[in-house]
Amino acid sequence: MKSRATSQANACINNLRQIDSALQQIAFAKNMANGAIINYPGDVTPYIKLNSAGSIPPCPAGGTYSVWPVGSTPSVTCALGSTVTPAHVLQ
Repeated sequence: MKSRATSQANACINNLRQIDSALQQIAFAKNMANGAIINYPGDVTPYIKLNSAGSIPPCPAGGTYSVWPVGSTPSVTCALGSTVTPAHVLQ
């Protein structure tokens, strides 16, 4: 069970990194100011590698991703966050 939880956390963190990178690219490309809102998943889809279903990869443990305004740290979070071990948190 521990290796499964670790694998799911690693996959989630990799998804968070990809989404964070896409958010930064969007903000730069559209010259968005801090506090601007990015429409998730609509605005993010063209900037990220989609899964075989044609959508942004979900958290493998069932968490949902939330995107925060431009300039926020972190810019994207998983609903599971630190409530599970290992944590689904982008460092």
